[in-house]
Amino acid sequence: MIRVPGCREGVPSGLWDIVRLHDRVLGRAARSRSTMPSTLSQPADTATGRAAVAKRVLMCRPDHFDVVYKINPWMDPAVPTDTSLAVRQWQTLYDTYVGLGFRVDLIDGIAGLPDMVYAANGGFTLDGIAYGAAFQHPERQPEGPAYMDWFREAGFDVRVPEQVNEGEGDILLVGDTILAGTGFRSDSTSHAEVARIFDREVVTLRLVNPSFYHLDTAIAVLDDTNIAYLPSAFDADSLDEIERRYPDAVEVSEQDASILGLNSYSDGRNVVIAEKAVGFEASLRERGYTPIGVDLSELLLGGGGVKCCTLELRQ
Repeated sequence: MIRVPGCREGVPSGLWDIVRLHDRVLGRAARSRSTMPSTLSQPADTATGRAAVAKRVLMCRPDHFDVVYKINPWMDPAVPTDTSLAVRQWQTLYDTYVGLGFRVDLIDGIAGLPDMVYAANGGFTLDGIAYGAAFQHPERQPEGPAYMDWFREAGFDVRVPEQVNEGEGDILLVGDTILAGTGFRSDSTSHAEVARIFDREVVTLRLVNPSFYHLDTAIAVLDDTNIAYLPSAFDADSLDEIERRYPDAVEVSEQDASILGLNSYSDGRNVVIAEKAVGFEASLRERGYTPIGVDLSELLLGGGGVKCCTLELRQ
């Protein structure tokens, strides 16, 4: 795995170990700043057949990040957060994307909306259409209109949602098929809305583990035909559907999933993942992908990782 300098070392994979060691490792992480390795600009690997696809993404700088309420198992308002460290870690992710040649657009954060950094939840875009988010929890509901305003200004055909959905957190595009999650946040009725708007096949998958409350914490899209996933995150019917459609999918361990290792983002060759997801790293390398590890441990305190901070823009 390409490891981006400025990352913490020795942090255990369990969430609560991360929390307990937070203060001890804070100083070391805060002293470092990343310099992107030259390997990020390498051409497609013809030996493996993995080719990088140009990407355009939307991100939100975490200037207002904090954990002041609890709407998922990862959050604990009693645990101190360091906004400046969150910004530095986010900047590493941003720099990684720029180094990979991505076009990165930015939406301004809004004071009082600390979770706006998790841009993936702000909507879902395809064919120049932006399907807005309608959040379940009142604390995040103002984010939906803010993201829809940005989409309009960027030239997207905005569709205001009628049903509760949390954007790319629960809506993932794999080739021409849309995988749609439900169980904790997005209502399954939103899936018919997505199918109607985008005229694509939508496959409903039910999540059963509250620690993996969004689909993008339990499935990683690697390219148009391949995924990685955590089997225990799904009910039996959904697991059968995943295994039928993706018999060669990468199965990720509970240990790697527990640090949101699956909450990753791929351009078809390079896969940006949590730096501590070492098992997932090895699996990706065996399949011919290039894993790139980053440390977003401060943003993990809010329940988000690489993919949560990344909304793909498709026009």
